[in-house]
Amino acid sequence: MQLVRGLHNLKPEHRNCAVTIGNFDGVHHGHQALLRLLSEKARENNIPSTLMSFDPLPHEYFSKSKPAPRLTSARERYTLIAELDESLRPDMLLILRFGDWLAQLSAEEFVAKVLVDALAVKAVVIGDDFRFGKGRAGDYDYLKAAGDKHGFEVLALSTHCVDNMRVSSTGIRQALLDDRLSDAERMLGKPYRICGRVAHGDKRGRTIGFPTANIRLNRPAIPLSGVYSVTMCSPELGDVQGIANIGKRPTVDGVRDQLEVHLFDFEKNIYGMNICVSFHHKIRDEKKFDSFELLKQQIKLDCVQARELHTAVNRE
Repeated sequence: MQLVRGLHNLKPEHRNCAVTIGNFDGVHHGHQALLRLLSEKARENNIPSTLMSFDPLPHEYFSKSKPAPRLTSARERYTLIAELDESLRPDMLLILRFGDWLAQLSAEEFVAKVLVDALAVKAVVIGDDFRFGKGRAGDYDYLKAAGDKHGFEVLALSTHCVDNMRVSSTGIRQALLDDRLSDAERMLGKPYRICGRVAHGDKRGRTIGFPTANIRLNRPAIPLSGVYSVTMCSPELGDVQGIANIGKRPTVDGVRDQLEVHLFDFEKNIYGMNICVSFHHKIRDEKKFDSFELLKQQIKLDCVQARELHTAVNRE
């Protein structure tokens, strides 16, 4: 899969393609259904397949002060798409910077300048709730009429459901915010995870007997807060069970969200390593403690509960 950033980096071989468009935040079951249809249409016409997405996400551009939480960072989204089965993976991931220029394009201008002039699309695959252009004026009917005019096919995929739940990034974010991790897992097809590089922290956890791996959160907002049972995953180390706190760490007067993971029965140096943390169960909300001793006592209880949850899952 080729990664292309910006229309200005497109080459002649990228034109005359089948394209799907969207945020693809989380790369959930619904997204995968779109990509399956995209791949089928591309193979049918012997043309390349393109996934067009955006960074920042449109809702982050329009709600700069308080954007909705992101499920995946830009790097995680690329990784999830690149890891897909070959039958789903697009030939190209095209990332457009969502700024003033894109935000001001009308639906007609988006079709003319992006789909026709830049990509010369032959087919467009969208979800049935897809909207585009300034004021979200463009929809399937508009795109179908534009396709008839400019000579490209338009296919819409109906809503994808899992266990009678409509699968969407919005629905997954809400499930995580509501502590319904099992619902989020069913819609994603796997436990929700956050990936990143392990960075040096202030090492306070080490002083109270609970050293933590600190993972940078490269996104403006996250859908989780509190203490969770987790599994750390990496190609080098496999799966390691543990417990994680995600939030602002009020006991130490933290001001920005941070992910801290304490791994059970683990003493290896993983600074600088890229890891993924999968979230399984919510243990409690984040809380400010009056002393480090009280925090230490609570972490001990949290670890006992997390180990019990891991053991119960392993028995199933």
